[in-house]
Formats: sequence, structure tokens, C-alpha cells
Amino acid sequence: MQDAVAAPGAANAAATFYCAATGVYASTHPPVALPSDPSLSLVPHIFARLPAARPDAPALLDAATAEALSRADLRRLVSALAAGLRRRGGLRGGDVVLLALPNSIAFPVAFLAVLAAGSVATTMSPSSAPAEIAARARDTSPALVFATPDNVGKFPPLRVPVVLVPDAFHLADDGAPEFAPFRELLLFDSEPLLAPPVVQDDAAAILYSSGTSGRSKGVVLTHRNLIATVELFVRFEASQYAAPACDNVYLAALPMFHVYGLSLFAVGLLSLGSTVVIMKRFDAGDAVKAIHRFKVTHFPVVPPIMAALVHAAKPAAMPLESLVQVSTGAAPSSGRLIDDFVKAFPHVDLIQGYGMTESAAVGTRGFNTSKQKKYASVGLLAPNMHARIVHVETGCCLPPGSCGELWLHGPAIMKGYLNHEDSCAINDGWLRTGDIAYFDFDGYLYIVGRLKEVIKYKGFQIAPADLEAILIEHPGIVDVAVTSTKDEEAGEIPVAFVVRKSGSGLSCTQVMEYVAKQVSPYKKVRKVVFVESIPKSPAGKVLRRLLKDSLAASAVAGPTSYSESNSMRHSRL
Repeated sequence: MQDAVAAPGAANAAATFYCAATGVYASTHPPVALPSDPSLSLVPHIFARLPAARPDAPALLDAATAEALSRADLRRLVSALAAGLRRRGGLRGGDVVLLALPNSIAFPVAFLAVLAAGSVATTMSPSSAPAEIAARARDTSPALVFATPDNVGKFPPLRVPVVLVPDAFHLADDGAPEFAPFRELLLFDSEPLLAPPVVQDDAAAILYSSGTSGRSKGVVLTHRNLIATVELFVRFEASQYAAPACDNVYLAALPMFHVYGLSLFAVGLLSLGSTVVIMKRFDAGDAVKAIHRFKVTHFPVVPPIMAALVHAAKPAAMPLESLVQVSTGAAPSSGRLIDDFVKAFPHVDLIQGYGMTESAAVGTRGFNTSKQKKYASVGLLAPNMHARIVHVETGCCLPPGSCGELWLHGPAIMKGYLNHEDSCAINDGWLRTGDIAYFDFDGYLYIVGRLKEVIKYKGFQIAPADLEAILIEHPGIVDVAVTSTKDEEAGEIPVAFVVRKSGSGLSCTQVMEYVAKQVSPYKKVRKVVFVESIPKSPAGKVLRRLLKDSLAASAVAGPTSYSESNSMRHSRL
């Protein structure tokens, strides 16, 4: 990974956001004032920010049924459920509540009520396997679990109450016996809640990292971290556009148990008075219908959703004219996908962003102007955030144009990992992200790959994303992921997992030759495995550890388990 060549005048431009003496990059945006009251917690902050006008305006809306919760409903239900959790549920300050819930208008209410009651919320996919649920319960020791009738049958035996939550609040009112405990928790809406004192530095949520390159770890986020999410990510982004934020309509297809969806749909957007239209699960056709029906203006996505939208929306017949912005994050978007989207929807402002569970989704956000449309960048540092680019071997801080590990510092950085796992992740307040990145001379950040995913071939470092960007351009390839496997002579060799286009006769040799013509000899793909699909997290990140596991398992089974070309398998530099 070599330094870029500075453009004329680049040093002067970089001087505005990069300090060579300290190696620190600063946001090019003015600082944002954050609440100074140490006793302020997240929920009072959100409701203090929520516009008082138009209390009957919809805050949350079900895409399938059009059932709506108004801003007044949201305040009332959060308060009632919080009081019920304290008085009937017996929750005490600091108790953990596990939410294994799908997207619904009840999810934000449940999440905020847990925090308003002085407890800590931990979320997980409602489709989790019994072993995963048991592991989460062991990790977090919840005092209460929120689940649904659809997934409660998969729960292992737990020694704590499991309360079933309906997708819609009218179902709780219809007298269904399975929702009786939930109904009872909502009976305290007329009584003020005397919650235990909660301060900004107290834990608010335990979310889990994606586990793309190792074991998923519990990330402890404080009320201060989530207030920073509200102000530095959601509200700041909305402030960059002329239209009043309360007039925006957002489509929520991202899972709310993940930090990306949670930070937007269950936290930040509720403070703006925007309408959030919620899909229980993403379906491309249903998403297109929802955009038309509810005049959706903003659609936060991950790359797989963006790709599905391009293929489902037939721009000539369905231009999705109400859409103003599509923002993508959580995983890198290929150049081809970005080009396809921009061509299909030229009227839509497409931006990328960067954030982590460990940074409460705060990091960077892209803003395109008439002069600069840097679609490949994940944008500029958020206000109040600082960064370093650190050489992975020497530990030296690097200037613009140089690749290294991205470190972040700011008010959104997590308190730490649950049970003090990976104590080296935060160094004097600096979060070591594990991402390989560089800043250009305008302050825009580019993510190159993962530090733990860097392939070391005969001492050379290879970023899997570099090879994936080349392979995805092949007309016979639908999807691809690159990882590595051990090699006695080379140390590691690149392995490409390839999903071929239907009917394609593409061979392993052809794949490897295609790459070899476009890269330095040391970067050549040395093995190809054809697969039906690439394993990905709900956020769209490639689960390379699963690919590595499959390589290890196949190695034990024997070489016939692989699709590979022995002639190129042992090619040399």
C-alpha cells in the first residue's frame, strides 16, 4: 500500500483538516454543541428535541397495514411501557432486557422504554438460532426478554420472563391471550414514572459487532454515545438539506437490531419528527410499492438492498420520483453497483457513510455537491470526530494519500466491550477500527479493506477488496468474495469465492487469468471456489470467517472439495 502522489496545492488543502505534528485529522465541519448536563439520558433528550407542533403527525407507520403511531402516541406509549417495566416487570436500574424482535412500530417503543426505565437494552436478530440465543443470555444475563410468537418457540429454557410483543399495538388491544403480559405492562400510562437516576456515562445498550472477521463481541454504548448519534449523525445530516426534516419520510427496511437501523429508526429520526415507514422485512417489490404509496423521500440501505432496488424498480415505468436521497453504509458498494444506481435514478442524491457498532454508527457521511461527486468515498468526518491513519507495522501516523489502519476518537466511541474483551481496542480514547483506509487531499475518507483480512503473500500485503472490485466487473460474475488460505511456501494465498451468472460456463482458469491481466503478479488469485451465494451479515458485510471455515473443512475432506486450477495454483511471481 503506497502513498498517493499529491496533487498541486494538495498540501495547503490538507492543512485545513490534518495536523502533521500530531497526525490527527479533524472534521471539516464546524463543531456541534452537545448537552453538557451529565444527568441527561437519551430518552428525555430525544423527546426534548421532538417538535411540539403537530402532535398528531405520524412518527411511526407500518408499511403493510398503514397503522400509525403519532408523536403523541410515541411519548405516551414509551412512558407507559417504561412505568410498567419498573412497577410490574420489576426491573431495576442497570438490568438488561433482551430484544429479539423484528422491525415493527413496537420496536422503537420497546427499546426507548427499556432505557427510560433505567435499564439496558441488548438486541439480536429475531431469526437467531437457539444456541445463539443461549449464548447471548449467558453473556448479558437479561432480567427480561421481549420476543414474538414467531420466534419464541426457538428459545432455549430461560430462567427469566419472556414477554411476547405484537407487531402492531391494535393486536395487543384485541384481547389475544399471548399478548396479555404485554398489555399489562402498558396499563401505567396515567402515572408518572420515577425512574432511577441515569447519567450520560451509564450504559444504555449492548449491541454486538458484526463478527465479519472473528467472534462477535458485545459493544457497550452509553447514553452519551447515543446522544452523540442523535446529534452528530442523524440530526447533523438532516441539517445539510434545505427541506424541513419533519417533512421527510424514511423507509425502514434495515434491521433495527443492527446499529445502522437502530440509530436511525429507533433513536435519531424520532427526535426530528420525521415519519418512519417500517417494513418487517425487506422485499424489493414491497419496497417499491411503499415508496410510491407513502411518498418516501429518504431510503437508508445496504449494498444488497441497493442492488435489489435497481433491478426491481424499472426506472422508465417506476422512477420513484418522491425519493430525494438514498444513503448506503455498513458494507462497501462496488463501483459497478454505484454506476448502475446513478444511471437508474439520476434524480436521487446517493451518498455513502461509515460507522461502526463501536462508534455508535458515527464516523463519516458523504455529501455530494455540484462540484464534487465522490461516490466511492464514505465521506467527510462527522462533526466533533477525529481520526488517525496509522502504519500497521511502524505505528507512525500517516498523511493524506497514505493507507493505514483507521483510528477514531470522539464522543460516540463506545465505553468498551462487554466483559472487557479485547482491552487493546481502545488506546487512550482512540478506537482501533481494524479498517484499512486513507484520506484524500479534500478530507474524504476511503475504506480499502479490513486489517485482519489483509492477505500476506510472500511478505506482500493484498487487500481482498481490491481483487473483489476487479472480479465483480466480469460479466459472468454475479457476486464474489476474496479471502485467504494458508500456504506452506507463500504464507497465504488469495482465494476467490465466485457466484456465476446463471448459465455461465466460466471456469476457474478463466477467473484467475482475468484477474492476472489486471494486477501485479503477487496479487493474482491462486484458487477459485464456485458457490451458490456469498454468506453475509444482515448489514450486507461478507462473513469471511465462514468462508475460511469452509476452506478449512474442505481441506480436511480433501482437495476434490474445491473448484481450482492446479496449473495456476502454484504459479510464481
